[in-house]
Parts: sequence; structure tokens; C-alpha cells
Amino acid sequence: MRVSSQGVTVVALLADPDAPTEIAQRMARMLPDRLADRSGPGRRFDVEVVSEPFTAGTEDLSTLTRRIMDRARAESWDIIVALTDLPLHSHGRKLVVDLSHEHGLALLSLPSLGGFRLQTRARQAVEEAVLSLTGPQATGPEGPAEGRQLRGPFTRRLAPIHPGQVGEAEIADLRYVVTGPRGYLRVLLGMVRANRPWRLVPGLSKALAAALATGAVATVNSTVWNLTTYLSTPRLVIAMVGSVALMIGWLIVDANLWHRTDEASPEARKRAALYNASTVLTLGIGVVVCYAGLMLINLVWALFILNDRVFASTTRTSLDAAEYWTLSWFVASVATVGGALGSGLESDEAIRAAAYSKREQERRSMLQDDHGD
Repeated sequence: MRVSSQGVTVVALLADPDAPTEIAQRMARMLPDRLADRSGPGRRFDVEVVSEPFTAGTEDLSTLTRRIMDRARAESWDIIVALTDLPLHSHGRKLVVDLSHEHGLALLSLPSLGGFRLQTRARQAVEEAVLSLTGPQATGPEGPAEGRQLRGPFTRRLAPIHPGQVGEAEIADLRYVVTGPRGYLRVLLGMVRANRPWRLVPGLSKALAAALATGAVATVNSTVWNLTTYLSTPRLVIAMVGSVALMIGWLIVDANLWHRTDEASPEARKRAALYNASTVLTLGIGVVVCYAGLMLINLVWALFILNDRVFASTTRTSLDAAEYWTLSWFVASVATVGGALGSGLESDEAIRAAAYSKREQERRSMLQDDHGD
């Protein structure tokens, strides 16, 4: 077991900025006690959090591992666990965690833990990694000793996580990856979670202003009133789906969010498909949240501004709860289209900042620069 001269094992959590740092800071409060309890009596741990963009400019595992090693050499840490919200790949598989027992380091890719209970899963993964790294140093000819194999979330029967292939020239000696359709879905949801789609609406201020203005005008428009009295539920659904799809498509095209690859390998195409699926899902969740908010605002505005006698004289229909609901629903679709047009006033950087995490923004900017060259 790695122990410093003071009898305390110093564990460093090297985290990318934004979400990984927040996750590391929250788990650092409870990790020392939990690790001490699981390690047995007389063992103590000290956990430090360091926020640095250690993945800047690369997704290559060897490069990242060397960066982590160089960072650890400059400090008096016994164990270093690096956390990133970038999806990493190894031999065609999505990486969950890499460990090097010789160097006392681990690299954890948070998207591979999925989109739900991320804080708990990340804490469990870090605990298992640290306990494995502080275990016996003996290594057999077939790889790490049995005591080093990770447990907890890595060995549950239904989890799509399995030991992965490690090359002879690689620094890591133990690797876990996700496999199969469930693993793909797990990474996809993790990528969407890392992008924080709920931040899309406040991040696009011009689009939101255009949508609110369009909704306010449409709510008091007599032509819209007449239309809503004849719209059936299927047509309202079609209008909703169409407006949401238009908004998503417009954002992707206008800000050039669609990921293209120049590589012809199946692995590169699968990776591009994963990035594009995360983009569509991220924007989809954000736009649906926007749609629901517009619907609620339009309903409140209609309750405040509309006069039932004026509405009835224009449409020959009484203004009851059903009409309020139908009007608000249809106006939300119209307002979403207005928001799509308003998003054209946003800069590409503003849209990327609203749609992606910091690491993903940097990755896409780097790819765009490469294509520009």
C-alpha cells in the first residue's frame, strides 16, 4: 500500500473544470472517512482536489496518462485519480477507467458512468480505484493480482462494464470499458448529462427573447384564435413536433454542430455517430424544456389578457379551459419557430457554450480548426 512518510495516504483528484471539478469537490468531503473505513484500522487518507484542463487538445490515452504522471511527479501525492467529462475510447471500446498500479494513477471518464446517479457512481468508482491502487504491489504474469480487480459498480451483473484490452506498451495495467447496446446508451446519456441541456434556454438569450415576443403577439391575434378553434389534437401534436424539430435542425445547421470525420474507419464513423446523437439529444431536451416553459408563459399571459366576450364574438366559441389550453399549446409551437429564427442572431460560440460542456466546446473548436487548416 502507498503511504506517505506521515502515515497518511494522499489522494489527489485531478479534475477537468466545470462538472468534473464540482463532482470531485462534493465527493472529497466524504472520501477520507469512507476510504479509511474500508481499508481497515490504522489507515488514514487525505484527499485534495485540483482543477486543471488536463485533457485540453487531446483525447489520446497515452498522452493523457503521461500528463497525469508528469503532474503527479511535481507533487507529493501517493495516488492520483483524474476525472474528465470527455468520452474516451480504447481499442474501439468506450473507456470507463484506466489504472496503473505501478504509478499509482487512475483515469476516469465520467460519461461512461451514465446519466443518472452520476455523483454516487463517480464516488463509488473513485473509491474502488483508490482501494485497488493502494492494494498489494505483486503482479502476476497475466496482469494485476486478483485483489486489484475493481468491485462495486464494476462487477454488478447488469452493468455493461467489463475488463478491457491493455496493450503491452501501455502504461495502464488494468482497464474497464463499456460494451454492447446498453453500454452505448449509457455513454450517450452520460455525454448528454455532461452537456447539461437544461442550460440551453438561458444560454440563448436572443432566441428566447424572439420566442417570448412571438408568443405574446400570437396570443392576441384573432387569426390565431380562429385557427385554434379548428385544430384537432393530432394537428397540434404535428405542429409541436415540427416546431421542435425545426428549432433543433436550425441550431445544428446555423452553428455547424454536426460532427464530420475525415477518417474512413468504422470506429471513426461510430464515434461521429455517438457525438451527433448526443448533440441531437442535448438540443432536443433543451428545446422541449423551452417549449414547456413557453406553453406555461403563454397560458398565464392568455389568462391575464384575453377577454371572453371579444374571443367569443370573433370565433363564435366560448373561452373555456379547453380553449385556453389549445391556444397556449398552438402559440407555443408558433413561438418556438420564432425562437428558431431568433437563434440566427446568436453567435456560433454562444450556441456551443449553451449546448456543450467546456471540454466538449474545446474538442469541437479544435476539430473545426483542423478542418479549417
